[in-house]
Amino acid sequence: MALLEIRDLTKHFFRLSALSRVSLSVEPGELLGLIGPNGSGKTTLFNCVTGVLHPSAGRVFFRGEDITGRSADVVYRRGIARTFQLIQLFPEMTVLDNMLVSGQEKTGRLFSRLLRREGAEATARALALLEFLGIAGLRDNLASNLSYGQQKLLDFGMALMSEPQVIMLDEPMAGVNPTMIKNLVAHILELNARGYTFVVIEHNMEVVMSLCRRIVVLSQGERIAEGTPAEIAENPLVLDAYFGR
Repeated sequence: MALLEIRDLTKHFFRLSALSRVSLSVEPGELLGLIGPNGSGKTTLFNCVTGVLHPSAGRVFFRGEDITGRSADVVYRRGIARTFQLIQLFPEMTVLDNMLVSGQEKTGRLFSRLLRREGAEATARALALLEFLGIAGLRDNLASNLSYGQQKLLDFGMALMSEPQVIMLDEPMAGVNPTMIKNLVAHILELNARGYTFVVIEHNMEVVMSLCRRIVVLSQGERIAEGTPAEIAENPLVLDAYFGR
């Protein structure tokens, strides 16, 4: 059984269709890429899965449970964590305190319901993740004082704090330098090797082609292709969507 299954997901904004009957599945331990031109519906799909938006039609199943339309907080607690295109941190809190924020409802409006997970176990996990990500030395720094790349790592670490079964990353490589991209790719690959499941939206084609073993392509709200990186690179529908060929 698929870990995450999306069936005929549709989202309308007034008379505009952002998603139209999109279906896909994510297997346990998979590292799935989700690509497409700007405005193709990738982030809208993430938002519908994670409870930020309510789909107009279609269903979302996680571990066989129908989670369609459930709140972001409920989806997070079920085991699906995510990052956003725009980093969502608590800038006047320390790096460690950001990591200890748990069970928060991120809505894309930079609003969160703040709950603290207290205790030695949570602190130990936070410190271990910061060490893994290479920013343990910044634990007492305010998040606002971090570089953009360091903020990306912190945002990634916060998504890992809940020990999620699926991690959905929305353009994790955007705006960071080549060295940081290599670091992020290495972290994702290591975690995937440990059994973490990922769905990754990414515009850097070199990264997504080397990182993901299966790729789904959206265009104008519809799923137009699925396959290995080699298959996607030669798919005429994909080439037409990107280059008008």
